[in-house]
Amino acid sequence: MNLGVVRESYPGEKRVALVPGNIAQIKKTGLEVLVESGAGSQAGYPDSAYEAKGAKIISSRSEVFSSSDIILYVRGLGANLTEGQADLNLMKSGQVLVGLFDPLSEPEAKKPLAEKNVTAFSMELMPRITRAQSMDTLSSMATIAGYRAVLLAAITLPKMFPMMMTAAGTVAPSHVFIIGAGVAGLQAIASAKRMGAVVHAYDVRPAVKEQVQSLGGKFVEMELDTGESETKGGYAKEMGDEFIRKQRELMTKVVAENDIVITTAAIPGRKSPVLITAEMVKVMKPGSVIIDLAAERGGNCELTKAGETVVVHGVQILGPLNIPTDVPYHASQMYAKNLSNFITLLVKDGKIQTESDDEVIKATMITHNGAVVTHDA
Repeated sequence: MNLGVVRESYPGEKRVALVPGNIAQIKKTGLEVLVESGAGSQAGYPDSAYEAKGAKIISSRSEVFSSSDIILYVRGLGANLTEGQADLNLMKSGQVLVGLFDPLSEPEAKKPLAEKNVTAFSMELMPRITRAQSMDTLSSMATIAGYRAVLLAAITLPKMFPMMMTAAGTVAPSHVFIIGAGVAGLQAIASAKRMGAVVHAYDVRPAVKEQVQSLGGKFVEMELDTGESETKGGYAKEMGDEFIRKQRELMTKVVAENDIVITTAAIPGRKSPVLITAEMVKVMKPGSVIIDLAAERGGNCELTKAGETVVVHGVQILGPLNIPTDVPYHASQMYAKNLSNFITLLVKDGKIQTESDDEVIKATMITHNGAVVTHDA
């Protein structure tokens, strides 16, 4: 059997679904690896590196599809609505697809995949259980987003991060406020702290306080009822209107005291909650910076424009999109390891376990046997 790796067609996507270092792991399952020519070039992985590890380079995308039992994507249909349509004509019945398909936000995109009778696995649906941690793509990419957000903030802010004692006087440290202490938020805390900033963080889930403090951040306490703030999967839950009103009121003062605000609050499949209002931006100091990591889902800041930088009241508001692709070498390395671990679970003794009762396989499957697979909310 063959596993195919295709060049990404989503505009601006530089990542690749498999890097040369993971080919040996894939081959141990009995699969041979076919790579579309140039698939890894933008991420820093030339064709020669794949060949050196035993992969076969194929110049034709259609040949990769026709010769492969499994196709690996970074962005499959759903996460690549426009360009991804072209691959439907290349898919063959019974083929297995693995990648990011954004099934919660784009559920209709599953239907054409089901009509092609392919079995698709969406890595966004990976259950948050201990043995699936090595396959948790959302956490891998969130780690990169949190790190990158701090770099964007440092470049944009007209100040330096650390306190410095110089002959020209003392330079006061910058103050960074991070909203949301999930994977991206925690990485942002660690990165900002390493650069010398004074870091405060807030999360609707009080249980993360110790994690924030362990990284050198100061947890912002707010007198709010947070009893139902976390889902069974460990994500922050969408809260009611009254809770959000009180939260914004208490947060306004904290926001005004900081030079940088990094927002990371996102709920899978839902519009991002607005945590920073236009009124809150108005009280921030001129020159301050907001990095909105939830821009792709509407943004945590009321004034965010996805993919743009806007300036309001002297405050720069950045709405970056697809941040992991800006660090394609390591983003590909982490994503490829997640996929390789999943393939190792999916393929046993040279056979693809699409009928398995394994919790990980069942949870990530979105189409099978010509039908869309539904999951409990």
